[in-house]
Amino acid sequence: MNQSGLVVASHGRHCWVEDDLGARRICHHRGKKNTAVVGDRVQWLPSQDEGTIESIEPRRNLLYRQDEMRTKSFAANLDQVLMLVAAEPDFSQDQMARALIACHAQGIAPMLVVNKCDLVDAFALAWKRLEPYRRMGESTLALSLKSGAGMAELQGQLNGKTTLVLGPSGAGKSTLVNHLIPSARAATGEISKALHSGRHTTTSTHWYWLDDAHQGALIDSPGFQEFGLHHLDARELARYMPDLQAHLGECKFYNCTHLHEPGCGVRSALDQGLIDPSRYQIYQRLFAQLSPSH
Repeated sequence: MNQSGLVVASHGRHCWVEDDLGARRICHHRGKKNTAVVGDRVQWLPSQDEGTIESIEPRRNLLYRQDEMRTKSFAANLDQVLMLVAAEPDFSQDQMARALIACHAQGIAPMLVVNKCDLVDAFALAWKRLEPYRRMGESTLALSLKSGAGMAELQGQLNGKTTLVLGPSGAGKSTLVNHLIPSARAATGEISKALHSGRHTTTSTHWYWLDDAHQGALIDSPGFQEFGLHHLDARELARYMPDLQAHLGECKFYNCTHLHEPGCGVRSALDQGLIDPSRYQIYQRLFAQLSPSH
């Protein structure tokens, strides 16, 4: 008889599924392709000491990236994504913008967190680079994992929500996860041993409960170097950039690309200083990359 469960880890063709009583076991997806990701609610069938995923329940959302070669899914049914960058090393604004667009395309609230605010000069520069994002309404938070500054506010924003943590290497993602969930390292080891993933544990994604009542959760995903958006239509791109989206209704033509047409509300807002030039340049580059002729 099928049981309901939550996918709390995945690696290759194996998943670690938690049932409604909190017990976990390895499950395999029925068929050749494993489509269940961390955060999925699934129907699964026990078989001896393992199980088989029979079906995936409808998702609220799915955060994923897609380049020319392959698609990589991060997690499903998210309330928010915590994008962790640091004052040092320098972060890629283009990379961050891509991840934010992927979030907005799925209706997931992003949160930009800048670690190492104790590095005063470097932090001031990093914080200034985020000014366009604060202006367009993105949630931003200053943090120091070294001193603890900002941790109480961050924990308040995590309570009761399912949050995926993303960030480039060197930003302090592992330190943050281990700080919020002291048992994370041990839990990761346990899951990795069960999934036989050994030294490849960093390539897998893990779900951790933030509280005993299981109201909030943190999902730790591997770091990324590129964030492909090939699954998005170039003409839909501006809708997923809040600073551009605010002016879409002001365009003269309904099918305006916001690149060269007369009477464009987006380019008018750019000329008035309402859109940061660096953000518009990101839009231009992405539009070119996502256009069919590219």
